[in-house]
Amino acid sequence: MNFYITYFIVAAGLFAFVGLFTMFGVYAERKVSAFIQNRLGPTETGKFGTLQVLADMIKMVQKELIIPAAADKVLFLAAPAIIFIAVYLGFAALPWAPGLVPANINIGLYYIFAIISIETLGILMAGWGSNNKYSILGAMRSAAQIISYEIPAGFALISVVMVAQTLNLQDIAMLQGILSPEKAKFFGFWDVSAIGGILSWNVFQAPHLLVAFVIYFIASLAESNRAPFDIPEAESELVAGFHTEFTGLQFALVFLAEYSMMFLVSMVGVILFLGAWNTPLPNIGSVTLASWTTGTAWGIIWILVKTLLLVGVQMWIRWTLPRLRVDQLMNLCWKVLTPLAFACMLISGIWRLWVM
Repeated sequence: MNFYITYFIVAAGLFAFVGLFTMFGVYAERKVSAFIQNRLGPTETGKFGTLQVLADMIKMVQKELIIPAAADKVLFLAAPAIIFIAVYLGFAALPWAPGLVPANINIGLYYIFAIISIETLGILMAGWGSNNKYSILGAMRSAAQIISYEIPAGFALISVVMVAQTLNLQDIAMLQGILSPEKAKFFGFWDVSAIGGILSWNVFQAPHLLVAFVIYFIASLAESNRAPFDIPEAESELVAGFHTEFTGLQFALVFLAEYSMMFLVSMVGVILFLGAWNTPLPNIGSVTLASWTTGTAWGIIWILVKTLLLVGVQMWIRWTLPRLRVDQLMNLCWKVLTPLAFACMLISGIWRLWVM
């Protein structure tokens, strides 16, 4: 019985975190976009507009739930829940600190990619169930780009798995700091196991993993439908894309899923490439900065800081780069990212056999 209570507490905690992050993310995006475009952003509701998101949420909850007359009611009502749950369940396998992971699954990375791929099904259900030409076109675009970009993203992640020799995210995190049971070598030649810090992160374990990280990050933008890969929601062409017909709480769930996905893909990138919950500070002689700043509390701080920095880069990119055309998006995936990611995967195999 106690196990079930613990599970409910963990699930409620993750849901609360997702909700709080979405509130913070929406406010931050408004302020970041305003700064980039030389505007002020929210200013009126609360100090510096901090209560604007809360006001929007209250307004959204009060909105009427409208189901189009010609819509497939079952698909239309189920789609937002499936989209959100698929992303929300991905948080279960993410390690937050040494010994702190909701579900320490041996195939954690495989589980995350499997569960978030269900989001594509929810998006197709939303577009088809709406019986709206803009919605179905947006849904088809989204499914096409998500399925396409999962291939280079998968190859990039396999590059790390081949070097780490495990799919367990907590084990991969452990290998990137002073708690590592194995030797960590900076670019394959300098043993930094006792030094730790940024030198032992995966992007510095092998030169090609830095390329793999860039590929994964670009693919994650497409996976999250973020600009410059936001053609499924291109307002100049499709009104709002697959969620055109959704109002109130249904739209809120879709919105919640988008910001949750931003955090999820950023955190996966941090865990696999940027040291996870390990400190960036190295041990320098008798000044053991890495040892002092490694632990449960420090781990949570480091992984949040790194993940939020990546989320900030996603926002920066959204308000800086123009949207790609469909053909440009697919060309980038199939002709550039996929061959590069495949090369990284092959190099990882050679690196593991001959260098490590």
